[in-house]
Amino acid sequence: MSTESDITPTAADRHHPLLKLALELGPLLIFFFANLRGPWLVEKFPALSELGGPLFVATGLFMAATILSLIVSKIVLGHLPIMPFVSGIVVVIFGSLSIWLQNETFIKMKPTIVNALFGVALLGGLAFGRSLLGYVFNAAFQLDAEGWRKLTIRWGIFFLFLAVLNEVVWRNFSDDTWVAFKVWGTMPITIIFTLAQMPLVLKHSLNPETDGEK
Repeated sequence: MSTESDITPTAADRHHPLLKLALELGPLLIFFFANLRGPWLVEKFPALSELGGPLFVATGLFMAATILSLIVSKIVLGHLPIMPFVSGIVVVIFGSLSIWLQNETFIKMKPTIVNALFGVALLGGLAFGRSLLGYVFNAAFQLDAEGWRKLTIRWGIFFLFLAVLNEVVWRNFSDDTWVAFKVWGTMPITIIFTLAQMPLVLKHSLNPETDGEK
């Protein structure tokens, strides 16, 4: 099984943008719904009661949906995007620990671990002179070296911010609030942050045609 770094979008990526979005958001929506309607799901499917309470039922379905989304991505899109793939591995590991030990802490710490991992990887890569963010966003736009460096620093710090924010929410609020934040809070924050980077992206964008003429 291979993964791709999203440097070059495949033909399937270009032809199935909505499917790609659904594969990334679908598991989160299932997680939210399962936690919200946990008792109803257990009533309809008694076997789910073996997983534990609503959050554990949601975790089990979240794991299954995540694995399914990766399989569909591999079959339809032809590759496994690196960020969902890494996140999926952490989901399975921490989700399994949560259900096995009946300890909600593991699944609640999953966003912390994933975001901290990405943040440290991005900032650590810069320490070795490599802008790893290009492996994720190079399909969307081309930047000069200084642009990639600045954008990598910003995303690295942002991922660390999300890690800290997740810790604050799950440690100080109810399970339902944390689940709602995970689905409906993190995404808008990420979209706003992404849009806020557009001036930097435009300032450091390269024009291949113009560069080729020089």
